[in-house]
Amino acid sequence: MKKTTILRKAIMEQRAVAVPGCHDAFSAIIIEKCGFEAIQISGYGLAGSLIGKPDVGLVQMKDVLDMTWNIVQAVKIPVMADVDTGGGNAVNAAWIIERLIAMGVAGMNIEDQIFPKRCGHMAGKEVISAEEMAGKVRACADVRDCLDKDFVINARTDCFALYGLDEAIRRCNLYLESGADLVFIDGIKTKDDIKKAIKKLKGPLSVNLMDAISGMKTELVPIPELAKMGVGRVSIPVASIMVMHKALTSFFTALKKSPTGILKGETQWITSFEEYTDAVGLKEYRKLEDKYLPKERIQDKYKGVKKIAE
Repeated sequence: MKKTTILRKAIMEQRAVAVPGCHDAFSAIIIEKCGFEAIQISGYGLAGSLIGKPDVGLVQMKDVLDMTWNIVQAVKIPVMADVDTGGGNAVNAAWIIERLIAMGVAGMNIEDQIFPKRCGHMAGKEVISAEEMAGKVRACADVRDCLDKDFVINARTDCFALYGLDEAIRRCNLYLESGADLVFIDGIKTKDDIKKAIKKLKGPLSVNLMDAISGMKTELVPIPELAKMGVGRVSIPVASIMVMHKALTSFFTALKKSPTGILKGETQWITSFEEYTDAVGLKEYRKLEDKYLPKERIQDKYKGVKKIAE
C-alpha cells in the first residue's frame, strides 16, 4: 500500500495510533527503528533544531519543506508534515499540499492561528475566523482529491484556550465538513473533555500528549484507554527535541565539570561508534562501494577508515 493509504487506514480505525514527532532526519530514523508505525514532523522541534529559536513562526516555509524532504527520504514509515498556518491564505495552503504530496508525505497538520503563529502551549495565541480556516481546508482538500485521495489532512484548532470546548468542537466539525480527515483540539484539558469531543465530532479526533511524560496542558490518559474511547491519532510531538536537550545538557555539563576534561569509561553517556554507524546505514553504503568501486580503490579507502577509527 501507499504510505498515505497506510496512514489513513490506521487513523480511520480509531485505535489511537501513536505518532511521535521528530525534529530532524536522524530522530526520525530512531523513532522508526523503535517500532512506531508513523511519524510526524514537530514544528516546535524543527524551530529549536534548525535555528535554535522558539516555535513562534520564525522558520521559513522553504526550510520546513527542505527538512520535510530530508525526513521523508530517511524513513520508510508514513510521515506527517507540520505546515503551521499553511503559509498564508487558502491559495498558499493549496500550493503547500501540492508539494507535500509530490514529496511523498502521507499527511499534514494545519492550524487556525493567525500568523505569526506560536506553539499551541504558549500564551498569547490568536485564531482566524472559522470560515477562513474552512476555506483553507477546502482548498487543501481539493488538491488532495485531485492528486492523492488518501493523503491525510489534520485540521487543528487553537481556540480551546480562548473560547472553550464547545467552540472548538463547532470549529472542528466545520473543518471536517470542509474536507479535513482528522481534527485536533490543541490544549484540551481532561479525559471528560476528550470523551465529550469524540461524542460530538463528525470524524476522528487527534489527542496531543506532548512529551508523553507530563502531558503538559492535557491530562495524560494511557493510549489503550484513548483507543477504547475511539481516538484516531495520539500525537507525541515534542519528546524528541526535549530528550535531546536533556541528554546534551547532562553530558556537556558533566564533561565541563570533569577535573580531567574527559569522562573515561563512562559509556552510559553515549552509544558506540558501531551502533551509531549502523543506525545511519554505513554498512549499506559500504556494500554499494564494494559493488561499484574498483577493488584496489575500495581496499585503500577502507584502510584509511580503519586507521581513523583506531
